[in-house]
Amino acid sequence: MIDALAGFPHTVGWKKDIYPSPQFLKESIDAGNLFIATEKDTIIAAMILNHECNDSYLDYQWPTEAADTEITVIHALGVHPKYTRNGYAKQMVQFAIDTARADRQKVIRLDVLKGNIAAERLYAGLGFRYLHTLPMFYEDTGWTDFELYEYVL
Repeated sequence: MIDALAGFPHTVGWKKDIYPSPQFLKESIDAGNLFIATEKDTIIAAMILNHECNDSYLDYQWPTEAADTEITVIHALGVHPKYTRNGYAKQMVQFAIDTARADRQKVIRLDVLKGNIAAERLYAGLGFRYLHTLPMFYEDTGWTDFELYEYVL
């Protein structure tokens, strides 16, 4: 998927073997935090759900108070370009919402690379609230502006 997304017009900022790193993916699989959508034995979408966040999240005053264990964070949501515009990203996010509710979470949080219009529209359309643009460091992007979103459950 990372190779296919490299030429995709809506950048997600991923770089092969950097983000999502093979170690992050393996750890997420081992922890049961990597979720996929398939069609005829082909992985067409993936995302990671956990309670971990970028260190910069800690510097932001989120409007919803919650303990780390009450926060679900969406990471690395991606849909293979051959399968875009079929509602898979929306289904994945709805799965995240349903899973977080079932786990009695208070809130879902995430960040979107500024300028990733498709992701911005997706989350806003599903009821996530844009809160703030914050410079954050990730291995694949360096220091870059990311938009923070929150969905209160």
